[in-house]
Amino acid sequence: MARIAFILLCHKDPKGIIAQAKRLTASGDYVAIHFDARASQRDFDQIRTALADNPGVVFTGRRRKCGWGEWSLVAATVDAVRAAVGTFPLATHFYMLSGDCMPIKSAEYAHAFLDAEDCDYIESFDFFKSNWIKTGMREERLIYRHWFNERTQPKRFYSSYEMQKRFKLTRPIPADIQVMIGSQWWCLRRQSVERVLEFCDSRPDVMRFFSTTWIPDETFFQTIVPHVVPRKEIRTRTLTYLVFTDYGMPVTFYNDHYDLLMGQNYLFARKISPEALRLRERLGALWAATGVHFPISNEATGLFKFLTGRGRIGRRFAPRFWETEGSLGRENSLRLVVSKKWHVAKRLTDAIRDVTEIPAVDYLFNETKANLPDLGGVETTIAKRERHRRALLRLLFEQFESNSLVICLDPSAMHLIQDLMNDKADTRVLLIDSEFDDTYVRGHIDRVGLAGSGTPSDVIDRLLPTVRADLEHETERLRDLALSGFYSIAPWRSDEENAVQISRFLDVLPDTAERLAKTNYLFSD
Repeated sequence: MARIAFILLCHKDPKGIIAQAKRLTASGDYVAIHFDARASQRDFDQIRTALADNPGVVFTGRRRKCGWGEWSLVAATVDAVRAAVGTFPLATHFYMLSGDCMPIKSAEYAHAFLDAEDCDYIESFDFFKSNWIKTGMREERLIYRHWFNERTQPKRFYSSYEMQKRFKLTRPIPADIQVMIGSQWWCLRRQSVERVLEFCDSRPDVMRFFSTTWIPDETFFQTIVPHVVPRKEIRTRTLTYLVFTDYGMPVTFYNDHYDLLMGQNYLFARKISPEALRLRERLGALWAATGVHFPISNEATGLFKFLTGRGRIGRRFAPRFWETEGSLGRENSLRLVVSKKWHVAKRLTDAIRDVTEIPAVDYLFNETKANLPDLGGVETTIAKRERHRRALLRLLFEQFESNSLVICLDPSAMHLIQDLMNDKADTRVLLIDSEFDDTYVRGHIDRVGLAGSGTPSDVIDRLLPTVRADLEHETERLRDLALSGFYSIAPWRSDEENAVQISRFLDVLPDTAERLAKTNYLFSD
């Protein structure tokens, strides 16, 4: 059975480090700790004293002062790996962790996962050809020497960089090394770690090279492991779940993220808020649990990208896309009218309100006025609605005193549609297919800001095919989801055909569905 030696780099929260080490070693695993020399000696003494009698814990012989983007992080990691290799001969795997990491699976699950395949888990993408680096320096990280910390010594860092750039003081990359890049959170087998350490001892030239690169914790192990381990034995992924904002900052998890974290196909997650005491307690108990089934959904990253891309800026809770707030309830029926042409969808919901007793609101996640009832202030901002969408929808069911509700969504809200379709409620989709003629596409180009009043007409004409294809692709993506409870109507179909789809979508009588299908000017622009 797999036995893991966790390489724990930390610099704060001594109580949390002690609890983490005790938890991990209680499952038969090991922990090698490097505690940053910049942190207080009192905190370090507290950790050492509390773990002194634990045979599953070892400390590095040297405490290094670590800084973001510096070689010191790699050096501290190598020190911890050496300590673990020498102290724990029964360790089969070595897993990088930080003090902000917590397990999101049980030890039983983690051991079985690692036993299932004889391989290493480390992100390792081509440094120059991949899109792993989103912004900022790329080649400059390597060909120039970086002696100063960019965050604590910015003037020296950039003065040194500009001087080297001005006088073309570049250096070559070691000829036999293909530089790779990826997350610093890896899990390697014992034989792989031993090969890496042998490489470190035999190649001082490579060590010198990486010691003055910028952010080497994203390149050193990611480069060396593929150099000493056959590619077929490497899985280019991390087993630690993390999400980064567009600004390169890790997203923090809170108490209400437990269920979502369990559903990700990873063993650990970072970064867990120190304030999330309930989440830490539950995840800590999870590591010791047995017989737990983990249904994998992997929806978190997509939801984050979707919601944070809709203008939710400047608020503390903006990244908290995973706030599930429970189910809408099995007894409730939610109907999603999806249409790119908002005026068409709103004509249909207006007819639904007129012809049936089913409550219907418009684009409540896009427009301030969406035919919403007075909800005591919850409905006043779109931001509140997005942040508490399930709470809002449950409130609407209660306010309308109905088990049925119709809402409108834009087809670009793919992850929101998927999220609601995965709810325990009876949720269905009615797609209103549309034809996008040149007049409509030109209007759409203006609405989304692709062109202004001064944009030449020939430029707009060149944009038309691309924008039209993008609009059509949104509906095709929705079809490709192959959702159960999916229906569609279109202007090129007969009223009778559309009525059949509406009847099934709303669970209304055929006569009522036909009246809705024959709504005056339903598809007109």
